[in-house]
Amino acid sequence: MFQAKVLHSSLHMSGHSKWASIKHKKGAADAKRGKIFTRHAKLIQIAAREGGGADPDMNPRLATAIENAKADNVPNANIDRAAKKGAGADGADQMVEETFEVYGPGGVACIIECLTDNRNRTISNVRSAVEKRGGKWATGGSVTFMFDRKGVVVARGKMDETLELELIDFGADNIEVDGDLITVMTAADNWPKIRDFMKNSKREVESAGLKYIPKQTMTVSDLETAQKLLAFMENIEEDDDVSEVHTNADIAEEVALKLT
Repeated sequence: MFQAKVLHSSLHMSGHSKWASIKHKKGAADAKRGKIFTRHAKLIQIAAREGGGADPDMNPRLATAIENAKADNVPNANIDRAAKKGAGADGADQMVEETFEVYGPGGVACIIECLTDNRNRTISNVRSAVEKRGGKWATGGSVTFMFDRKGVVVARGKMDETLELELIDFGADNIEVDGDLITVMTAADNWPKIRDFMKNSKREVESAGLKYIPKQTMTVSDLETAQKLLAFMENIEEDDDVSEVHTNADIAEEVALKLT
């Protein structure tokens, strides 16, 4: 019988959750309120356009985008404005999703997700940020094959055996625990079910959605390289068009402790 992989120590955490933990503790650029609001507004615009309009009752993708925005305390006025904009109420330029593949310091693989209304501007800005911090552009497909597209739900609360078994029943592929931070990975189309279950079980959901998860991680055991990589990722994320940066880096425990 299949069993989800449950990890109760940060020692063996994946690159995804370890970077999330390091960035959370350091208060990285993506934690800035304005950046978060902008990202959600763009996601709502895309959901309204591609999902079938500005009514969340008739557009499940938009309903999910709005729920995620509210979880990050985005004001209702911002949400309504973004939904109308995405549906074409004001004739604004259309927002699109773009993905770029790059190599960061130490040769780690990175996928950069962007939300933009001007692709040429975004390519120019992202390329400049990548090269400025010692990274290099990768050819299409040379990085994405190293990752799987997974649903990821991050929540805070107590982990116990009952919750573990219930998460497995709900389709969890992998469960990672670092203190009170629970990261659940599942199939790409299953994360809303996991998110709703965690909410109903009185856990505080911090984020939920699709992520690029590395099939294999690359261990970074050198402090200088880890510092350069963190600065590299934060510099890229400062661009307003960048929504998220994923990496296959797995920071060695002794190095991660020095970064936090």
